Amino acid sequence: MLGVGMAAAVLLGAVALLLADAAARRAHWWYREAAEAVLVGAVALVVVDAAARRAHGWYREAALGAARRARLPPGEMGWPLVGGMWAFLRAFKSGKPDAFIASFVRRFGRTGVYRSFMFSSPTVLVTTAEGCKQVLMDDDAFVTGWPKATVALVGPRSFVAMPYDEHRRIRKLTAAPINGFDALTGYLPFIDRTVTSSLRAWADHGGSVEFLTELRRMTFKIIVQIFLGGADQATTRALERSYTELNYGMRAMAINLPGFAYRGALRARRRLVAVLQGVLDERRAARAKGVSGGGVDMMDRLIEAQDERGRHLDDDEIIDVLVMYLNAGHESSGHITMWATVFLQENPDMFARAKAEQEAIMRSIPSSQRGLTLRDFRKMEYLSQVCSDPSIL
Repeated sequence: MLGVGMAAAVLLGAVALLLADAAARRAHWWYREAAEAVLVGAVALVVVDAAARRAHGWYREAALGAARRARLPPGEMGWPLVGGMWAFLRAFKSGKPDAFIASFVRRFGRTGVYRSFMFSSPTVLVTTAEGCKQVLMDDDAFVTGWPKATVALVGPRSFVAMPYDEHRRIRKLTAAPINGFDALTGYLPFIDRTVTSSLRAWADHGGSVEFLTELRRMTFKIIVQIFLGGADQATTRALERSYTELNYGMRAMAINLPGFAYRGALRARRRLVAVLQGVLDERRAARAKGVSGGGVDMMDRLIEAQDERGRHLDDDEIIDVLVMYLNAGHESSGHITMWATVFLQENPDMFARAKAEQEAIMRSIPSSQRGLTLRDFRKMEYLSQVCSDPSIL
């Protein structure tokens, strides 16, 4: 009986080994097949990627002709519709924006000029200070243009979308209401109070503050007051949220589908237009009745503005100008102030010189004068250089 049991055990062991061997062979076969499938798939993806990029580049460049194609800078168009936008957005969202240009330098050399496809359009990237200066100052060779998303979000009647002659007319009409002596003189007291109270609030906070966030909030509060008069805090915060959403869409791909930043930005623009149109209707109705609101803000000045032929701005022009300048107040002013502060902190000698200039101006102010005047600001020669040309730092 023991021999039979032993034989049975040996037989079962042999069967188990055979089954294990078969399973191992099958597993190896499946693994090899899977590896081959993955390899084939990877090769196919590489081929498809290269073919799609090449086809997109050929499609965009075919109409240029051989002579013009030969003068194109190095680079590539990337995938259709997407181009270099994914890499661009990924670099900026990662906090390392230089990585985007570094990828071109790594692949195509340090030429300073590259071609790509961004914001739904063939694009030439200029990455050197000398090249940027040439592009920005040569109005005969280079015409100002903006991505389609920017035009749609800022507005078709804003500066970014106007023909040159109309641009000149609107800019001339809005220059005095925005930068004129009377306008700036009227804005200064509120700006002075707002900046002073903001600095005091940050100091009393007791801890660290998000400097750029607070700067944007402060500058936006100032520009809302300048443009729309006595807007309450709730309205100002609502406008700020809408402008934040609008600005995200300007830097995004123009994809009008749920979940994309551009679609949210379009909704934000509609909300802003509705608010501004409502305020504009109220102002025009009050003017028709001869009712004055007391103070004069930017909207009042834009309503009154007229050119040499007696033409006034229509509602769409006023709204798009306001959308454009309010967005500039929300973004540009805050960023400029932040970087000027950062650069001054990194350059103690320059900071000391700028501070000494301000202290000298403060000592020259008569005791009877409340706050700063335009005359005082014109004395800020060195600080003006710092803000206008940070390269001196």
